[in-house]
Amino acid sequence: MATSKSGGSTSNGRDSVSKRLGCKRFDNQIVWSGEVLVRQRGTRIHPGKNVKRGGDDTLFSAVSGAVKFHVGFKGRKFVSIIPSKQG
Repeated sequence: MATSKSGGSTSNGRDSVSKRLGCKRFDNQIVWSGEVLVRQRGTRIHPGKNVKRGGDDTLFSAVSGAVKFHVGFKGRKFVSIIPSKQG
């Protein structure tokens, strides 16, 4: 007979690294082309004008300009880039 009860294993000790999702640029901020605007899973925010969507649903700017968030059809949230005036 065992003199003490076996301890067993703990069910703690595991955790995943956070993915740093969310908005990276906000309304009226100036961005360069190619800058990440939103990191997301699925299309919580949809790409508007001058914004492209990456393979992992990341939204990034296609041109340099100012960020604009707005609500479109069916109540969907969109982010667009208003190009900066050159010259």
